[in-house]
Amino acid sequence: MKKPIMTYALWIAQGLLALVFLFAGGIKLILPLEVMTEQMPLPLPGEFLRFIGVAEVLGAIGLILPGLLGIRPGLTPLAASGLVIIMTGATALTVAGGDVGSAPIPLVVGLLSVFVAYGRGRLGAHRGDFGDHDADAGHAHISTGY
Repeated sequence: MKKPIMTYALWIAQGLLALVFLFAGGIKLILPLEVMTEQMPLPLPGEFLRFIGVAEVLGAIGLILPGLLGIRPGLTPLAASGLVIIMTGATALTVAGGDVGSAPIPLVVGLLSVFVAYGRGRLGAHRGDFGDHDADAGHAHISTGY
């Protein structure tokens, strides 16, 4: 069976986003708080930055593992949606900090996350990824959609 081009595009986007968020989140978890807060356009609490780092790393994992392992692939659009929220905040903070020239970077990453959230959510809804029950069989239909 031939896979549609959209599936390949989504996997490429998911892979790129996973790399970006693993790197960004990992940096937020590894760097000392003092160094991180100095680099921010607006001052943010160090604990909040650590929380964002954890969310980014978990989001990156959520973009790849569910589809790769075929376990709960409906979590991928949820992970992407969470990353959209993070990138919306990152874009707003970048603009509020006066660095409008750098704002397109988090904006594009956020839009790519929207693409994955919408694409995987739409594909999953059509293929039963969210645990839709098959009325005839009386059990959940399992399909990865990937």
